Amino acid sequence: MPTAIPRRAALGAALLAAAALSAAPPGGAYAATTPVAVTVNARAGLATVPATALGVNDAIWDTTLGTDAVADLLGQAGVKMIRYPGGSYADIYHWETHTAPGGYVAPNTDFDTFMASARRTGAEPMIIANYGTGSAEEAAGWVRYANVTKKYGARYWTIGNENYGNGHYGSSWEADDHADKSPAQYAAEVVAYADAMKAADPTIKVGAVLTMPANWPDALVGTGDAANWNQVVLQAAGPHIDFVDVHWYPGGGSAAEAIGKTQYLDDSIYMLRNQINKYGGANASRIGISLTETNVGVGQNTQPGAIFLADAYSSLIANGVFTVQWWNVHNGIGTPSTVAGQTDYNDFGLLSSGTCTSDNSVCEPPLNTPFAPYFGLKLLSSFLHPGDQMVRAATDNALVTAHAARRPNGDLSVLLINKDPDAAHDIALSYRGYTPSAAAPTVLTYGNGDTSITTGSAGTLPPYSLTLLTLQPSASNAAAPNAPGAPTADAVTDRTATISWPAVGRATKYEIYRANGAISEQLGETSGTSFTVRNLQPGKRYTINVLARDNAGRLSWSSPPLTFATGAPATSTCTVKFADTNDWGNGYVGQVDVVNTGTAPLNGWTLNFTWPATWQSVSSGWNATWMQNGTDVRVTSDATLAANGGSTSVGFVGAYSGPNILPTAFTLNGTLCSTS
Repeated sequence: MPTAIPRRAALGAALLAAAALSAAPPGGAYAATTPVAVTVNARAGLATVPATALGVNDAIWDTTLGTDAVADLLGQAGVKMIRYPGGSYADIYHWETHTAPGGYVAPNTDFDTFMASARRTGAEPMIIANYGTGSAEEAAGWVRYANVTKKYGARYWTIGNENYGNGHYGSSWEADDHADKSPAQYAAEVVAYADAMKAADPTIKVGAVLTMPANWPDALVGTGDAANWNQVVLQAAGPHIDFVDVHWYPGGGSAAEAIGKTQYLDDSIYMLRNQINKYGGANASRIGISLTETNVGVGQNTQPGAIFLADAYSSLIANGVFTVQWWNVHNGIGTPSTVAGQTDYNDFGLLSSGTCTSDNSVCEPPLNTPFAPYFGLKLLSSFLHPGDQMVRAATDNALVTAHAARRPNGDLSVLLINKDPDAAHDIALSYRGYTPSAAAPTVLTYGNGDTSITTGSAGTLPPYSLTLLTLQPSASNAAAPNAPGAPTADAVTDRTATISWPAVGRATKYEIYRANGAISEQLGETSGTSFTVRNLQPGKRYTINVLARDNAGRLSWSSPPLTFATGAPATSTCTVKFADTNDWGNGYVGQVDVVNTGTAPLNGWTLNFTWPATWQSVSSGWNATWMQNGTDVRVTSDATLAANGGSTSVGFVGAYSGPNILPTAFTLNGTLCSTS
């Protein structure tokens, strides 16, 4: 594909007025194109950015761990959490002797050296206790040494790393000396570890390893297990842990496919949070989520890596993940290739290891040279500050992604990601619930092949680039009421839900909004602290925000989001049970039981439902005729369903490439059914 000539666009006051203006290109050789419409909705608040948001991994086999040069580079990139002692090595590492039998331990990488480096970086540690070859007593001793003897105040501790990879599901890469390698055994040990570690320091937070929805071995049920890994671990260990820890390596056959995988994240975290709330015991909403390993499938140290990192971190943090951690600080050269015109060393590190291929035909840049994802992370540290509230943003072009965050001082930052490797794009930026000043925004850009982040007052979105705009408000909002606290939903039915929230001082009324993409639809207002939303659609997900307004008309920041799903009616003349009976990670056997509970027989029937996501489908079906159009599924039969309990069971093979959220609303001959 030929490379398009980039156009320049003014990003000043005209952009703020939602108009994109083009500077005339040399010679006037090409026509203007339609700008990308970007909408930022400050009324639709998302998660608040935590202090631990931007993280990385470090490993005891890395000879540069603990060096001032690396600590300073990580500090300059805004790293605020570092994981130690490094992936699967954690399950063979013994902290007291600083040994990892079967692995390599580099000099000067012990725990005290790591802690000194983390402090120099300005980052909190996340420490992995050895589950595979260790014990609860060993882990408790580490906590005691760290926080009682040395007074490091290390708050976050996880029990093992990818322990589902111990062979229980057929693949084995994680060390595990336990005779029983089931999730039930892991959960029992997590309880023992957590109790022992918290006895040494009750202030620590302990995390258990789960698997990311739609990633192996999610949904698999091992021999002798009552359920899949996540359900078994949460049911037993949920009351004893403070967070869950997942990894996400989505892969991809091309750079475009790899950086497109971030589309799954909203649904993945929604599904994971639902699992936690369903199986984690009383007050499960207190359980946090960390994502401590991720990397792109193609272009690990070129621009796809930077794009993927910025997009994935932003999406995950907006969904309430309290830390996202790149794998790795250093990793080493793989099989080199050319990606978007740049040499990619297939190195999963943020920084060059300075290594060469085995035949010395290709060598990396000098040690500690930053790769593209490093600059993506550094740009994120300018975008996301602790205490900022992320807000919804969207575009009308699939190749341009937008994220936004509102700062306590009223400034608004907008991160624009151009995933188009060939063409530049102008933008037309508009706002909901925010009025920017007429001043030109601050602009930071990182483009394909750049060796630094550049600044400027005007520009366009270059091909394959990250651009950060920071805007100031037209007026101070300091006198407005405080934002309402997190709302909750009660009495959720197929059509209604009652939303409640904590009272806010000086608020005379509250406005309730539903986020619909980057547009908010006001559902109502009230002077009280609860509101019943009506006329909802069955089996649909809703995200609600509440804002407070005072008697002078000043409007607060948005509350945190509340997401809930409506279900089916409690009673109906039909009942449907939809079950995933055998899952293998990207497909499953589904069974649908249909019951006619009405007083009249159905002489021929049609069942309709809609998939929650575009990546779900029916591959084949039996006992009825199955048809799919888009996300809508129609199942028909000429058979009769007798009155007062006549039933049938139909089945299908389903496929999915992302989170497999099952449908919850079904109609039988046009009647909305209850579910069981």
